Amino acid sequence: MNAPGPHQEDVHLVVLTGMSGGGKTIALRAMEDLNFYCVDNLPAPLLTQLVKAVDSNARETNARIAVGIDVRSEDLASMPGMLSELAAEGVVVHLVFVDSRDEVLLKRFSETRRRHPLSTGGMSLADAIARERKLLRPLMSIAEHVIDTSDLNVHQLRRMIATEFAAAAEGMTLLFESFAFKHGLPLDADFVFDARCLPNPHWNRTLRPLSGKDAPVREFLETQPMVGEYLDDIMRFLDTWLPRFKHADRSYVTVSIGCTGGRHRSVYLAERLSEHFHAGRDEVLTFHRELD
Repeated sequence: MNAPGPHQEDVHLVVLTGMSGGGKTIALRAMEDLNFYCVDNLPAPLLTQLVKAVDSNARETNARIAVGIDVRSEDLASMPGMLSELAAEGVVVHLVFVDSRDEVLLKRFSETRRRHPLSTGGMSLADAIARERKLLRPLMSIAEHVIDTSDLNVHQLRRMIATEFAAAAEGMTLLFESFAFKHGLPLDADFVFDARCLPNPHWNRTLRPLSGKDAPVREFLETQPMVGEYLDDIMRFLDTWLPRFKHADRSYVTVSIGCTGGRHRSVYLAERLSEHFHAGRDEVLTFHRELD
């Protein structure tokens, strides 16, 4: 076993692979939100060189790398050996396989009219999916995490990735989530705030089809003194108590804000809170459960 390099005990490498159309690119973007250095479609033989290059440039912060590798990558068969060698050198290695049921993959490719990377020489889409699954089976068998995205939307997948790998990010990751009370409470919320007492843009016909991310809704809510008071109170509360969570070595905290429909008030507050806390930290995410 090789001795770790000068910084390699601080290197976190996440290799994202899986079925085309399964959501690998979305997962990689979620890693980017956690401030990982991300590279997509990297040829497998270049993986070791990339880790060394990023590690050598990571001066005062840990090197966090996420790499997307798909079935088109050269020399996939060598991937298990390369990951083992990196782990032996002290790199913290995670192999994540993003999967989906065949019928879901067929539907996704049909809806987007994208071409499967193996659909060449007259091969049908179904046959291309079957061939890809066979080629990737060795990687799937050694994956630390296998994520089935068949029944997940984009937001749910991003949230799952963020929750799973927040610990690899430096410091504590904050997630501000909006939701509708009528659809139930988020099960993993650390703090829940109820915005149903605030003026509701839903009753304005012009604002009703918009969301709390749109300028007219923001402008309406910012003219309401009660909204400003409520937002200030939440900020003061979190400014006081979030450091206690950090001192307790928590890597991930979810703050959920709900309103009736999860479209206007809760979305606005989640966005404003994200802006406020992003000024002092890097790992701040937002998730709007009721917005597709």
